Amino acid sequence: MKEINKLLKKNSLRAYNYKKIGKAIKICTTNGDYIIKKKIENNDIFNYLVSRDFNYYPDIIDFDNNYEITRYIEDIDIPVEQKMNDLVYLVSLLHRKTSYYKETDEAEYKKLYEDLENNLVYLEEYYSQLITIIESKVYMSPPEYLFARNISVVFLSIDKCKKMIDNWLNKINNLKKMRVAVVHNNLKLSHFIKSKNDYLVSWDKAKIDLPVFDLYKLYLNHALEFDFYELLKKYEHTYPLKDYELDLFFILILMPNKIEFNQNNYEMCQIIRKELEKISKTDNLVEQYLKAKKNLP
Repeated sequence: MKEINKLLKKNSLRAYNYKKIGKAIKICTTNGDYIIKKKIENNDIFNYLVSRDFNYYPDIIDFDNNYEITRYIEDIDIPVEQKMNDLVYLVSLLHRKTSYYKETDEAEYKKLYEDLENNLVYLEEYYSQLITIIESKVYMSPPEYLFARNISVVFLSIDKCKKMIDNWLNKINNLKKMRVAVVHNNLKLSHFIKSKNDYLVSWDKAKIDLPVFDLYKLYLNHALEFDFYELLKKYEHTYPLKDYELDLFFILILMPNKIEFNQNNYEMCQIIRKELEKISKTDNLVEQYLKAKKNLP
């Protein structure tokens, strides 16, 4: 707290109220409201954003060794559907403005392939063992019965990923260069602020990487809340994805989550239903989107 007070004093700010917001602190002062949080180390990212004319993030007013201070931006209350649309457009703009081609690192993408493949093998073995244990019981609990009745859905999703991952590897094996961009790497609706301008906040995990990882994180956080078919079309209107990029995105979102039976029966039923809904919705999204792509002139 001494460091924070020192930073406030340095900027002639007298605080009269403090409120914790996630990992940050909102500070009300006689000169307005501010946000203080741990200093982001990847300043090179911000320098690159500036050079690419992308300034949709709160300006850092000052910082010391550990903390930085920015002006607090009030979020306008708008429908969440519109807010998500605006977020997706801003992310597509981020990727378009910062993307470039770099030499393909065969070892790097081989490792990504192996990580994905190993995860699929692990999930298949895990669910095979789990369903064997459940089906050996004389009396199943409600969540166990729900899971056993729908296990085929999980295995079908794993099989689909296996086929797609080999196709993806064949595509990137022939590439000399691949696109990378600044990825926010922590995308969720709560990290988007709608004001006079649009802002992305919480850049702590930002880095240069494949753009689809941003879409993947966003999908993980909001898959059941929004129509991602329309959102993906909106994103591609500004930043069209290459075939290998779209394939990787679909592989990532099709991969089932690991369900562990470590909650009470009611909570487990909720977890299983949500995972089944996510698998079904994702499968429909992939089929619908690929079909629409094939029918394009």
